Formats: sequence, C-alpha cells, structure tokens
Amino acid sequence: MSQQGHPQADTEKLNATMSAIGKKILVLSGKGGVGKSTVAVNLATELSKRGHKVGLLDVDLHGPSVPRMTGLEGQRIGGDGDNFYPLEVSANLKVMSIAFMLENTSQAVIWRGPMKYSVIQQLLANTVWGELDYLVIDAPPGTGDEPLGTAQLVGVNAGAVIVTTPQQVSIGDVRRCITFCNQVMLPIWGVIENMSSVICPHCGQSFDIFKSDGGKKLADELNLPLLGSLPIDPGIVIGADAGLSICESQACPPVKQEMEKIVDNLMAKIHKK
Repeated sequence: MSQQGHPQADTEKLNATMSAIGKKILVLSGKGGVGKSTVAVNLATELSKRGHKVGLLDVDLHGPSVPRMTGLEGQRIGGDGDNFYPLEVSANLKVMSIAFMLENTSQAVIWRGPMKYSVIQQLLANTVWGELDYLVIDAPPGTGDEPLGTAQLVGVNAGAVIVTTPQQVSIGDVRRCITFCNQVMLPIWGVIENMSSVICPHCGQSFDIFKSDGGKKLADELNLPLLGSLPIDPGIVIGADAGLSICESQACPPVKQEMEKIVDNLMAKIHKK
C-alpha cells in the first residue's frame, strides 16, 4: 500500500473526530509477547457489553492481530474518498485496523517513521466512528513511532493502560514505558499483570511459572493502581483464535471474573472525580 493510497488527514478533521469520543484508552506495553492485544480486545468487548459505544483501533501496523481476535480477519473496510468506515462486531463495538486495507493477511507493511505517523494520523482523523464513549487503542510494544504518534495525536481525555507479565525482564521494560508516558504527559490509568499464573484445568490449582506479584510490586513502587492480574488459561487462547473474548470463551470462571474486575477498576479510575 502506498502513501498516496490514503486520504490526507488535517488537524481540523482530527480534532473533530477526537472531540466526538469520550475517553481514549491507549493499551501499551514495554515489550512484545505480554498479551497486550488480548487485553485491548477484551477491554473493548467488555465495555461494549455494558452498553457503552466503543471503538477499537489497531495501530500495530507491522503485526495487526485485532482482526483475528474479533472474528474479522480477511474482511475489508469500505470508504468514500476521505473516510474509512470501521467494521462492526456488534451494535456497540466497531473495529478499525490497517489489516482491513491490505490485499491479504500475509502482506508485509514496510514503512519508515514519517509514513507511519501519517497513516496513524489518517486512521485517527478519517475513521467514521460516530460518537463513542470509549476508543480503545492497541499500540505496538515499546516506545517507538506508533505509540509516540498516537499519544501526540489523540488529544485530551486520553490515558494509558500498561500491560506486563510478572517476571523482571518485562517489569524493566515497563519502567521505560512509564517514563515514556510521563514524558509525553499521558496519564497512566493503571497496570494489568497478564500471565500471572497458570490454572490447572484438571485440579484448579494455580502455578506461578513467571514468578508472582511483579505487576503489583511495580504498581506499588510507582504509586499506580494495579487493575488486576489475568492468569494463563487455554480457553483464552482458543477463544482468541476463534474471535471470542475471555468472557465468551471457555476460560474458567475465575479468569472471567478477573476480567470483569479489571474493567470495573479501570472505569472507577477513569471517572474518579
């Protein structure tokens, strides 16, 4: 896909689109492989099931996985020149991803920084969401062009949710992610510890294969709220491949309850007066 294949976004249109959105939730991680996209998809899905109008924007340009996790892989968006029309998962949940513009799922996106910034600007400005209560943004890991561009463009009423796993190699990268948020003046609404343990499907016992409480210790150290800790459950993986959220999957009840608690805690933090 060439740069000329995208309609040009301008500041006025960007501001108009962003002003129609209540809150923007940037889901970030310090490193890859921590389940950030899984968290983003499930936050958006759970919020939509509670009656909120939700958009889910995938700005992971090189590895978009949101379409598969929402059951939309292989579909294409419509457009009319200057506008992109997101795909609907349900009446309350719309999804937009660069994957919907690619010719096939194996096509590689090979773009440098300025091109990526331009595409993210266009996705934010030209996607016709309508009025949304929440826009959940799945950003690629790290502190590179995509998270930086997104944080600079989303405007006010935005904050970050940071995903980590318990082990120190992930915690160290999260510290850099938190520094990034502070430098771009993006509020941090909380930390989610993913893969906190493994629950045996036969006996129900929990095993800490990646150590334990790393996310809680980090949150306490930096005076940030720990929104919750999600265990590893085969049901989550099977469900994600089939386009099902955690609460729709065959994950065990404690995992579903933890996901619901995470959304409760996030909403309480966002709307705390």
